[in-house]
Amino acid sequence: MTDAFCLLSFGGPDGPDDVLPFLRNVTRGRNVPDDRLAEVAEQYDLFGGRSPINDQNRALLSAIEAELAHREDALAVHWGNRNWTPYLTDTVREMADAGVTRAFVLATSAFSSYSGCRQYREDLAKAADEVGTEAPELHKLRLFHNHPGFLEPVADRVRDALGRCDDPDAARLVFTAHSIPLSMAATSDYEHQLRGAAQLVVELLGTPDRPWDLVYQSRSGPPQIPWLEPDVNDHLRAIVDEVDEVVVMPLGFVSDHMEVMFDLDTQAAETAAEIGLGFVRAATVGTDPRFVSMIVELIDEVRHGVPARFLGDDGPWPDPCPENHCAYSPGRPGGGRPAAVAIGDDAAGGTTGAGRPTA
Repeated sequence: MTDAFCLLSFGGPDGPDDVLPFLRNVTRGRNVPDDRLAEVAEQYDLFGGRSPINDQNRALLSAIEAELAHREDALAVHWGNRNWTPYLTDTVREMADAGVTRAFVLATSAFSSYSGCRQYREDLAKAADEVGTEAPELHKLRLFHNHPGFLEPVADRVRDALGRCDDPDAARLVFTAHSIPLSMAATSDYEHQLRGAAQLVVELLGTPDRPWDLVYQSRSGPPQIPWLEPDVNDHLRAIVDEVDEVVVMPLGFVSDHMEVMFDLDTQAAETAAEIGLGFVRAATVGTDPRFVSMIVELIDEVRHGVPARFLGDDGPWPDPCPENHCAYSPGRPGGGRPAAVAIGDDAAGGTTGAGRPTA
């Protein structure tokens, strides 16, 4: 058996000419007109007409490759996206041509939800079907919401952000994650895992009783469909009379991509400035060596039977995922059509409603 590693992500445009075609990919089947997509595309002008996610994925892939290179049984590394080059199906075909018979796949999402887990499993199944009988076995690695290799770097980045506050002890910790429809949240452990991870972070800081808030960002989709709340901007306005300063930690994301840079560094920072609230944004884990080592650990759990590490009381997420978990029926009452969310990734899917950038 020939094994390999594959990084699976949402994708994003590399330059101005890619933006509209990329947005058409994201919204395929949703009948979103080009003039609406053009409004969202204008947001990319703030960032040079491109998404940072591809460079961040390249950096993460390079770090993983370097980590694997130290091993006697080093794996080749590959990268595939849902909505832009390199497309996942092309990557699966590339692995098949290279003789790969099994690939361990990491989706860049730590938490349970249809968009953050099951939809990526569906992407893998579709890609394998399109490649055919030569396609390698595609093993999606487990969720890592409570793995120390993820949460310890998060805690250190919160600690660094607190160090940039005027009064670190008084600053309110505000954890953010991608909002999803309530009907989608009801079929997964998304909220439970986010709250558990936030509490574990404050415990790692040595302040288990410190108050913190969980809020959401990047909402998209028809306004009549309820999504997880409160929105980060609404929350900042709600607490401005209680606190003078906030540290915002994008817990639901693993890199400083477009959602983080636009929804937090641009919109939320502007909201805080308007209301006179101090605002410090903590960095994401990115290519922290502990996070990179965690990814290799997840491979070794499956490949070599290495015991799974975790923090807290919930235990490690099962590998493989429970078959019926994160199921989502968009046609049921209140479910609507799944918005172009990509939890923990680079897409906010604003082209269906709220007007947020999508990568």
